[in-house]
Amino acid sequence: MESLDRGRRAACLGLAALAVAGGLTACSGSSGADSAAGASRAAGGGTYTIWDPYPQFDDSSEWVKLLTRCGTQAGVTVKRTGYDTTDLTNKALLAAQQGNPPDVLVVDNPVVSTLAEAGVLTSTDETEIDTSAVTPNLLAAGRLGGKTYGIPIGANTLALYYNKEVLDKAGVDPASVKDWASLTAALQKVKAAGKKGITFAAIGTEEGSFQFLPWFWGAGAELTKLDSPQGVAALSLWTDWVKKGYAPNSVINNTQTTSWQEFATGEYAFGENGTWQLANAKKTGFDYGIIPIPAKDGGTAPAPTGGEFVTVPVQRDASRHVVSQKLVTCLASTGNSLTTDTTLSYIAPTEQVQAEQVERNPELKVWVEAVRAAKGRTGDNLGTKYPKISEPMWKAMQAALSGSQSPREALTAAQTTAASAVQ
Repeated sequence: MESLDRGRRAACLGLAALAVAGGLTACSGSSGADSAAGASRAAGGGTYTIWDPYPQFDDSSEWVKLLTRCGTQAGVTVKRTGYDTTDLTNKALLAAQQGNPPDVLVVDNPVVSTLAEAGVLTSTDETEIDTSAVTPNLLAAGRLGGKTYGIPIGANTLALYYNKEVLDKAGVDPASVKDWASLTAALQKVKAAGKKGITFAAIGTEEGSFQFLPWFWGAGAELTKLDSPQGVAALSLWTDWVKKGYAPNSVINNTQTTSWQEFATGEYAFGENGTWQLANAKKTGFDYGIIPIPAKDGGTAPAPTGGEFVTVPVQRDASRHVVSQKLVTCLASTGNSLTTDTTLSYIAPTEQVQAEQVERNPELKVWVEAVRAAKGRTGDNLGTKYPKISEPMWKAMQAALSGSQSPREALTAAQTTAASAVQ
């Protein structure tokens, strides 16, 4: 393993911490073990630390029980700590800077590129973690510079929930919604029937970008060219819906939670939201269904992937990676994946387990289809450039939806800002 100068690595980590807090780009460098520092922990046996973004799970949960079992199988004791997602990223960067990172880190997929560029993570080439069974579109979120950093533990994404009663009263068959034209025609009928059309989250944060991406990508647009005709078409779609009253003005301030709350009132025909709302959907008290978000001219639009990667941080004593690899392999194994993804409300990252999920719960079929069509936000080798593109994009959304700029004007300004930021 190639080593990285400690002083330079510390500088990279400091910039990476700023990148998480304020959007700066971390400097790049090869990850490696600083064996000269003198390892204080022995490989094999002893205690291995795992950090994850699931503070809601205590020791009695299936997730923590799995971690314990994987430790037992590897012949070590696992010490697990759950943190809030944002807090976890900052703590991981600080721990790496101090030379005391966890042995295994479960982290939100868009953060993988930030940690990899900072030299925090080992690649799967180094740890020999087998990723061959993972669907390529999900694995892409953890790839940077031709290398893969970790393995996805599962994924979630977006689709359209619909209210069967509202659509029935409007004379709309949800199966007829196959592209933008048919969806807009359905919204027109719903409004004419005295009901509300569609709600989504267009708030000026990453949540807004996350919800806009299926329409943006579904038009054939690319993040490197925000103001393309395809990108303008996507933003015009949203803007026209609001102007015509098919979507409420509240979308400009909606988070995914408040958007769901609107849909849960029973007044809306459609609500764009994620896999994580399935349990809440069952509590709404009305019949609902789910369809994929349609691409502009038909088919399933590529929605962004949510979910975490299981990664192995660089250690001063590289021999610890041997056991860490065993822990990661156990967590991501086919035998454990079904239970894990059921617990986390995720779609599995392999086709074999996806098929098992659908067999057990046919309602997941539409989500499996959506995940198979999904894309990582940092994919296409964007890495840490993505946040610098996403922010101008959501600002353009806000400008267009508020009426202060046309979709074309807003995205032209956004492209100028993004292009300058990623140079």
